[in-house]
Amino acid sequence: MTGIRLHAPAPGWAIDADVVVVGSGVAGLTAALRCTAAGLRTVVVTKARLDDGSTRWAQGGIAAALGEGDTPEQHLGDTLVAGAGLCDEEAVRLLVTEGPEAVRRLIATGADFDKTAEGEIALTREGGHHRRRIAHAGGDATGAEISRALVEAIRDGGVRFIEHALVLDLLTDAEGRTAGVTLHVMGEGQHDGVGAVHAPAVVLATGGMGQVFSATTNPAVSTGDGVALALRAGAEVSDLEFVQFHPTVLFLGADAEGQQPLVSEAVRGEGAYLVDADGVRFMLGQHELAELAPRDIVAKAITRRMQEQGAEHMYLDGRHFGAEMWAERFPTILAACRLHGIDPVTEPIPVAPAAHYASGGIRTDLRGRTTVPGLYACGEVACTGVHGANRLASNSLLEGLVFAERIAEEITAAAPRVPGAAVPHPAPVTLPLPVAGARTRIQRVMTAGAGVLRSASSLREAAEALDALHSDALAGGSDDTKSAEPGVESWETTNLLCVARVLVAAARRREETRGCHWREDHPDRDDTAWRRHLVVRLTPERTLDVRTTDTADFPPTADAPGSRK
Repeated sequence: MTGIRLHAPAPGWAIDADVVVVGSGVAGLTAALRCTAAGLRTVVVTKARLDDGSTRWAQGGIAAALGEGDTPEQHLGDTLVAGAGLCDEEAVRLLVTEGPEAVRRLIATGADFDKTAEGEIALTREGGHHRRRIAHAGGDATGAEISRALVEAIRDGGVRFIEHALVLDLLTDAEGRTAGVTLHVMGEGQHDGVGAVHAPAVVLATGGMGQVFSATTNPAVSTGDGVALALRAGAEVSDLEFVQFHPTVLFLGADAEGQQPLVSEAVRGEGAYLVDADGVRFMLGQHELAELAPRDIVAKAITRRMQEQGAEHMYLDGRHFGAEMWAERFPTILAACRLHGIDPVTEPIPVAPAAHYASGGIRTDLRGRTTVPGLYACGEVACTGVHGANRLASNSLLEGLVFAERIAEEITAAAPRVPGAAVPHPAPVTLPLPVAGARTRIQRVMTAGAGVLRSASSLREAAEALDALHSDALAGGSDDTKSAEPGVESWETTNLLCVARVLVAAARRREETRGCHWREDHPDRDDTAWRRHLVVRLTPERTLDVRTTDTADFPPTADAPGSRK
């Protein structure tokens, strides 16, 4: 344990549970439903409403070998290729073999996927897949349908939940085992202000950290809270340098900030073309799959073409689909484009890459266990080894589903365990709150220095700017810029600064180009030196300890010596 905490008031109320799940996307709600079904008292803590996480924004679908002629082995192969040599093959094999039945259980829970005329699940293709294996719902509203079904099941099942609650820190007992979490509930209700949920098992399913960049497909709640909490608790994180930039995000202007509309990869899967302003298909000859190459390759190709032509964006041309296909297959995207004055039926869509998905996160074993006893992680916040250096399209919903089920099995098998009394660290150290306005500065620094294109100089400048913000916070600000007051905004900014510093530290260390980590000064992949992982932890002195693994294999977590199983 680091003994480091957020600068926050002491809890003023507390409730007890067997399991507390933080997050309400596909991973969190699946874990909560399975734990509840096993008879465990489960509490879900979520930052906004139950259906406001990243899952609802997922358009393309969920990947699984469900179609005729497809096999888990083929899904495995495509995932390993996309992961650029850093996937944990055992984790991927687990994902693709358990995935189809997990999807069927999701359907049994109430998720309604699109069907063919014959009544079979309709499947499409996305980048990196050699088969049609992407199940979708509502055309391009897969995440919204999955979220609807799971939220309905949570409500029908009587699962206790606390909405509008920002998780703060992990509670531990005298032996260093998990004893619950502290949280801040925003607004009046049954609970208000800082409180605690006491539980011997904590599942972090808090989603990503896209808000660390100026432009992202992630919702406003994606501020890296889970990764930052885990770091303060002493857990290890890995592969944070591998941030996937989605190639086709609706371009709203060079100064656009915050959540940007996604144009699903499934649009290219159905035959849309990437073109420049002259209508030239620049992906032809770049990769055997052209527009359906893995996302890192497409994002790099778009960025290169933009640089060559001095352009701010490229175009996605789906005019040949016709009005009926746009309305039936991609109604969400059609509406978003028209809202911004673009009609995909009659004109190409301006697109550019934006921060989309964190392939790395809190390091876990194959049962979701972190390096802190009693603390689990699943979904985008976790690093299971499935994604390697670049997530294969639509594997994220599947990963959240499969590993959430495995975590529930693990917690159920370990129960009952009476939680130890939560004890304060003998000498708690609080992370100082960043100065006012730091959030925007962090986002602009990260976009400029650690975006799609990176180099030693850009990353050094980013590190220096982030270190200066950290130092200002430690010093309590300056005469003209004071530290912020404790509260949701300042706590989120503290979390963003923490994960930004880790991401940049890892990106500086990895001197190669691999997957979605693109170093202009080291343009080649170097398997001899870098086919391995970077593991980071926060020291009690509030510094970062970055180490490189000896091989491409993850070391075991503390709960599972000698094995990742």
